[in-house]
Amino acid sequence: MAKRVAIIASGGGLETAYKTFNIALAGAAMDAEVAIFFTFEGLPIVHKQGPSMLKLKPENEPMAEGFARTNVPPIDQLIEAAKESGIRLIACQMTVDALGWKADDFIDGVEFAGAATFLDYAMEAQVTLNF
Repeated sequence: MAKRVAIIASGGGLETAYKTFNIALAGAAMDAEVAIFFTFEGLPIVHKQGPSMLKLKPENEPMAEGFARTNVPPIDQLIEAAKESGIRLIACQMTVDALGWKADDFIDGVEFAGAATFLDYAMEAQVTLNF
């Protein structure tokens, strides 16, 4: 069986996006199959308007300077790297519906599925994380 990583991105903000993609890309670099389930406050990460929705919490704003100084790529570049690495980006259909959003509100490459579909994937994972 291939190594598998299941990540749930349910928290809001830029912090969640960076944590999620840092781990996901590391998993992919280690030849693991990786899927991220975006739900609740994590859903804007894969929304087309995500960059304008995602902010650092005030207490973490000094990190922005550190990100720039150390050449940490912006989230949109990490998302593209994730897609190129074969990482599955799954939007929670229930949350999408509850927010009144549509499939075309999301970046290309996002799948839409319910919790049961993601759990079916996660049950075979060696690593499961929630951010």
